[in-house]
Amino acid sequence: MRERAPVTPSGGITPMQQMLASGTGALLTSLFVTPLDVVKIRLQAQGSPFYQALAVDSVPWSNVIRPSKWKCFVYCNGLMDHLYVCQNGASCTSWYKTSTHFSGTLDAFVKITRNEGVRSLWSGLPPTLVMAVPATVIYFTCYDQLRDFLCFGMGYQGIQVPLVAGGLARLGAVTVISPLELVRTKMQSRQLTYSELRVCIRSSVAQEGWLSLWRGWGPTVLRDVPFSALYWFNYELVKAKLCAGYSLSEASFMMSFVAGAISGAVAAVMTLPFDVVKTQRQIQLGEMEMLAAPAKKPSSTWQIMSRILADSGYRGLFAGFLPRVVKVAPACAVMISTYEFGKTFFQKLNRERALRAL
Repeated sequence: MRERAPVTPSGGITPMQQMLASGTGALLTSLFVTPLDVVKIRLQAQGSPFYQALAVDSVPWSNVIRPSKWKCFVYCNGLMDHLYVCQNGASCTSWYKTSTHFSGTLDAFVKITRNEGVRSLWSGLPPTLVMAVPATVIYFTCYDQLRDFLCFGMGYQGIQVPLVAGGLARLGAVTVISPLELVRTKMQSRQLTYSELRVCIRSSVAQEGWLSLWRGWGPTVLRDVPFSALYWFNYELVKAKLCAGYSLSEASFMMSFVAGAISGAVAAVMTLPFDVVKTQRQIQLGEMEMLAAPAKKPSSTWQIMSRILADSGYRGLFAGFLPRVVKVAPACAVMISTYEFGKTFFQKLNRERALRAL
């Protein structure tokens, strides 16, 4: 029988060092991407202020509308999508200040910085980082550990390794974070104290079971797991091609950056229909949380997809193509290149420690 090679930390670094590298990458990615999303949301708010706000059933591909004093939107810090809930602008004034008119993206950057200060470009970042950074740390660390286990522990080689490891790592991260996202939405929509939140969660579990804490898990998995599998598959492939082209044994920072951008863009395009569905599902669930009790059973992922196809055809499933690619590609590039740089730093540090110990 063939002996299995022992499982070793990825690149000669420990899981804790992987967590530090991914955590640093998550922070830098959020700092880079958040201003872009803040400007996007402010421009959207300008076109649809609260007194004209439209709620779910009013979707991008449909003309069906109904007024609402509430407004939900999906906010992305480059790592995760989060549902943000506002009531008449009162609970999110930093997002929806209407005193200034913006003529475009660049104008919005200039006027927000001049009138409200540079810090306004990072409005809403701290609360989302509470979940986004741990989720990213879990995700990247699990990927490296799973890849090493499949390669060294199980003896598998080939293109299926990053595909499987990427998908399983994202599945684990989504499963861990999904209840926290639901709890955050409950607190935000109803302005609950922690004691009231405990009562609310106990009531929900008593009525609908523990699985109610993972409401919305399905559409998130349908988008994020294929995205991650495709992303890591393409990233490892492009990185290997670049290393071979430049006759290098390890990828440089710029190679990781380019490979991350390309693989992120490809994965974003291929999973766009699930992203469209997930966004509408998130908003629908957010509106349900605004009510004391759900008014109706939420539409399933396939019902939403069928409705989009009926209203707008296949073009509806690829709505928002350019904005998603423009946001995802640089976010993936910054995250993976920073993560790889962090791992390289710890590899050198470990080698120096080993030499000093001799």
